[in-house]
Amino acid sequence: MKEKEFIPGIAMSIQAHPDDQEFTIAGTLARWVQHGCQVISVIVTSGDAGSNEPSREADYKPILAHLREDEQIAANLVLGIRETAFLHYPDGELQATLGLRKDLTRLIRLYKPDLVVTGDPTRVFHGPNYINHPDHRAAAEAAIFATFPSAGTRLIFTDLLDQGYEPHNVKKLYLHGAEKPDVWVDISGTLNLKVAALKKHASQLGDWDPTNMIREWATDTGKEAGLPAAEAFKVMTLVEDKPQEN
Repeated sequence: MKEKEFIPGIAMSIQAHPDDQEFTIAGTLARWVQHGCQVISVIVTSGDAGSNEPSREADYKPILAHLREDEQIAANLVLGIRETAFLHYPDGELQATLGLRKDLTRLIRLYKPDLVVTGDPTRVFHGPNYINHPDHRAAAEAAIFATFPSAGTRLIFTDLLDQGYEPHNVKKLYLHGAEKPDVWVDISGTLNLKVAALKKHASQLGDWDPTNMIREWATDTGKEAGLPAAEAFKVMTLVEDKPQEN
């Protein structure tokens, strides 16, 4: 018997940079939104180091940060995401500090998601050509430990209690980019939205059209699960749903 697909009522996506979400999990988020899920998009940095133009000096960073935040909001609207939180940590210098974990714990307690989705912090190498950005790993590590144990443990970050942030237990943790995923989400119906959302990040794409690459990734991932197009995750179930009584 095929396991029923989990559709969260509230989901929180935690990523390091503007556009990380669109490259990786936008098809899944759009699918959840279409099924009535409220998605909160958390972006830890504003991508202010995302330019290699020799003419750009350090004083361009706040301009670029503002531009990339606007692009992320536009991408989220394409996906149906209405809530975006920027934490404004410095791009390219991110570490999984206690302060970052606390900031993420506060957001999890505030929004009370059923599910948190972030990257796999253990992956360094993706194939022969890509080294995982250290910001990706730092954001993911902090997100995981904010999800558990910090969000649900009363006596961790007790000052959050004084501010009114009561503990919250997240049901599921989804990790994208895992070497051995165990859950695949069919994004054949939202693949066009994923591409359209990614194209909103014009400051990063320039004249490059990512459509073919994104479609190829989705097709290759889907083959593992017999799906026409998919995104894949390693899933941790942190709270088991109790079976309903007849």
